[in-house]
Parts: sequence; C-alpha cells; structure tokens
Amino acid sequence: MAVYRIHRMKDHVRHSFRFAPHTSGVMMIKPRDFEPAGEVTAANVYDAWMNLRGAEQALDIGDVLETGDGSLCVCKYVGFEEARWVLPEMKAGKDTPAAAGSSVAN
Repeated sequence: MAVYRIHRMKDHVRHSFRFAPHTSGVMMIKPRDFEPAGEVTAANVYDAWMNLRGAEQALDIGDVLETGDGSLCVCKYVGFEEARWVLPEMKAGKDTPAAAGSSVAN
C-alpha cells in the first residue's frame, strides 16, 4: 500500500478547470492553486478514489494525489492523468553573480 498526499484545488480555480476542454497528456499545475488536505493509504490512485468516495473528504475533479516519490496524478472526468508542478523562475536580483557582472560602465 502506498501513502498519497492529497492536494485540493482551490474553488476559484476549480470552476474554470471544470469547464475547460479536456486535454490529454501531462497537466502542468501551479502549487498556489492547491491546498494540502491530508493523506490516504491505498493500493493505487483509483483505490484511493474509491476509499474516499462518498465521504466528506471525497476527491473532486481537479484534486491531485502525490506519491512519496513526488509523482502527481490529477483527478479528471476520464480518470487520473499525470501532472507536474510548474515552479516560477527565480528573477535575477542585485545579489546574483549574473546581475553583478552585467553592469555597464559609462
């Protein structure tokens, strides 16, 4: 049995997700659009869905299950599909070597 961390999609994002056209393939998701919601122990993602079905904390469309190794699966109408976190790029600040070396002398 595996332990899955549950990430609930925030309501304002879920509304647009529900009505977006279905696309297949890896879904890119932003951590800011999700909230941690505990864990579930199950044999696989479909078993996790079945275990939570009918309960107050049932998985909904857009919710994500994360395995111990960091793999993500998003719950869609057609089942579960692979997902990946989209992390914002770090902006170069004045403390970074690239910014320090890019100054132009007049």
